Amino acid sequence: MALPWLESLPVFADTPGAFPKRFAVMFMGNGINEDHWSSTGNGVDMKLSKTLSVLEPLKHKINVIDGLFNKAATGQGIHPAQTGSLLSGATIQKGAIIKAGMTVDQMIANHVGQDTAQSSIVLACEQPMTGYHESNFSLAYSSHISWQSPDSPVPNEVYPSLAFDNLFENRGSLRNMSILDRVKDRAEMLSKKISSTDKGKLDEYLTSVREVEKRVESMRKTKDVAEDAAKAKNRSVFTMERPANGLPEDLREHARLMCDIIAIAFQTDKTRVASLLLARDLSAQIYPFLNVKDGHHSASHDNNSNSYERIASFHLSQLAYLATKLDSMPEGNGTVLDNSCLMWLSNLWIGRKHDNFRLPVVLAGGLGGTLETGRSLDYYKAGVENRKMCSLYLGIMDRMGIKLDKFGDADTRLANL
Repeated sequence: MALPWLESLPVFADTPGAFPKRFAVMFMGNGINEDHWSSTGNGVDMKLSKTLSVLEPLKHKINVIDGLFNKAATGQGIHPAQTGSLLSGATIQKGAIIKAGMTVDQMIANHVGQDTAQSSIVLACEQPMTGYHESNFSLAYSSHISWQSPDSPVPNEVYPSLAFDNLFENRGSLRNMSILDRVKDRAEMLSKKISSTDKGKLDEYLTSVREVEKRVESMRKTKDVAEDAAKAKNRSVFTMERPANGLPEDLREHARLMCDIIAIAFQTDKTRVASLLLARDLSAQIYPFLNVKDGHHSASHDNNSNSYERIASFHLSQLAYLATKLDSMPEGNGTVLDNSCLMWLSNLWIGRKHDNFRLPVVLAGGLGGTLETGRSLDYYKAGVENRKMCSLYLGIMDRMGIKLDKFGDADTRLANL
């Protein structure tokens, strides 16, 4: 069980840029309600639209970026073609053999992953699809945003219990023992050696881990019941519909737990790279708690409705939740969020038109002081060559210590980032 930053244990010098930088991607498929997605002004004068208002308490630590797009994903057909290269800028391939490109998160993971227990964590709140879309592109492109090579997406972990077990190396009988019981003696010894301030931080950290562990344990039992039911029917649990497959029926709890797991992983430096697919392209998610009758994909075909605005707002609130949680974790003179960059985005702008000629993007966190925040950045009229998503990725990778001449379709950095 790794520890958060404690001033009594100076692993990192308390100077700007000394702490590890983290990067995470959060994805919601099928676009937003364009009537309620806008940002103007900077700093205290920054004005956020209805959907973006969930980020109001954090607006001094975010950047709302408008007008960027992925040229390789335009004019190739709808859905899979608009998603498969979202984080790589590669040109994807039709037919039985999938071909995309290594994504920006995995480029970063390959560079910084050797310094952590896990190079990255790749999570999702929805099972991947199999087969092909009517456009003859594999549905793998719609189901995965993180790719470790052109022909291999990183498998999504959809079960919170398995993500938690992987984070804390729970195996075999250890799954039946609380992680806190396993470290109780060492935690008590450590408490006697650190400052009173750090003792408070340690107690708060252990309490938060235990709270997550309890919620995970409840979901573990549900998953076990689902697996037993699947075996009785001689089926794989992965072929069953939610919640029969053991996934949480309430998406709110599922998403929050996945965010909590990322937060713990970043706080303890278990990994510095994460991705969370909240709702995949062609998503089948339902939202009874939002009073929405249609599933996600169907609702996106009426994306400028009040119902779909509530869906977009809900998914953006997961960014607000994770960013707020990281911002509550002290790290030197700042917070874990200050040393991170969380990127929230979708593959479309207007779902009813399948329009991806501009994409909704929000960044949260200052990436160790290398990224100015509290800004509305609009590139829509800057010209095609000056508004590439891959130019943004090059700028982020620069700040993570990765210097590339080119990535995807871009060989220049995004201006004014």
